[in-house]
Amino acid sequence: MAKWNPFRKNKPEDEAPQSPDPQTEGAEQGGSESVDASAAPTPVAKPTSKPAQPPAPKKEEKTGFFGKFKQALQKTVNVLNTDLRDIVKEGRLVDDALLEEVFALMIRTDMGVSSASKIRDDIGKKFRARKVEFSDLIGSAKETVRGIMEQGSADVNFAESGPTVIMVVGVNGAGKTTSIAKLVNRYKEMGKSVVLGAGDTFRAAAVEQLTVWANRLDAEIVTGKSGSDPASVAWAATESAYKNNHDVCIIDTAGRLQTQANLMDELGRINRLINKAANKASEGSTAPHEVLLVLDATAGQNALSQAKGFSEAANCTGIILAKLDGTAKGGVAIPICQEFGLPVKFIGLGETPDAFAKFDVDTFVDALFDED
Repeated sequence: MAKWNPFRKNKPEDEAPQSPDPQTEGAEQGGSESVDASAAPTPVAKPTSKPAQPPAPKKEEKTGFFGKFKQALQKTVNVLNTDLRDIVKEGRLVDDALLEEVFALMIRTDMGVSSASKIRDDIGKKFRARKVEFSDLIGSAKETVRGIMEQGSADVNFAESGPTVIMVVGVNGAGKTTSIAKLVNRYKEMGKSVVLGAGDTFRAAAVEQLTVWANRLDAEIVTGKSGSDPASVAWAATESAYKNNHDVCIIDTAGRLQTQANLMDELGRINRLINKAANKASEGSTAPHEVLLVLDATAGQNALSQAKGFSEAANCTGIILAKLDGTAKGGVAIPICQEFGLPVKFIGLGETPDAFAKFDVDTFVDALFDED
């Protein structure tokens, strides 16, 4: 099986992708502005030999959107509510000591220094030298966070005509493959046709896992040879989306650390070649329409570093906050919005394809600072 080679040389930025020579696996080859049809990956509607399917997940009891959201954030809610109640007890004068306790508490939920400072300072401006109750602190914090995270539509920006192309990026283990499956499930339930591009060509397991989901969710998938240029898969998937009139094209990319400069540069190249493929298929078309960064909510402050690195390299347009149900650090979404202006578009609330929701600021704030 081909292995990821982080030291391979980059191709010239704007050349079209070609499959590498098996004898020089991992090294990128020169090429023309178009993809050689004989070397390009081909779409596979349904695998003839199905990979071993993971056991079907148990269906969760329907508790409504707010209920699921609240359950996902429960660890963070417990930290906030329990400790905030302890800070004020039956009422307390707002002084420097109280404000610093509030600041330290917010830091514990990974809201970041800037967001925690803003919450603390707003409480100080409103209530300094006054006696406050728990509801006063909660009300002020909710107002501040809502202001920080207020944004436009958190949904995907669909193409005005033709397929909507979505590129998905992130570090290894962040939950990219599962998040892609959830996106597919979301759009299939909306009646849209979907094609996937399995661009993590350096991990056979990643391609196999994505193929399992494509087969289960009845989506077309484009794959390439192990170790081949991931950009060739992205190109072919984009072409397939236009040629076969798909509504949505979702392109996976190999996980990489935000500190690996040459691999981050590759994301920029894949982005540009997706655009070239779209324009070649339909003159005047541009793509990708969205570049979604999958962040593991349990990563805490490292998620901020990831947001910075990936947004600079791949022109990210939004965040999928995954694994939100397994952390007491759900506040990490707040500094991401504040510092990078990247909207959180979706949240992952569990492992099943339907454990996925469009992000809503009011619902997030109400669930995060739930007073019950």
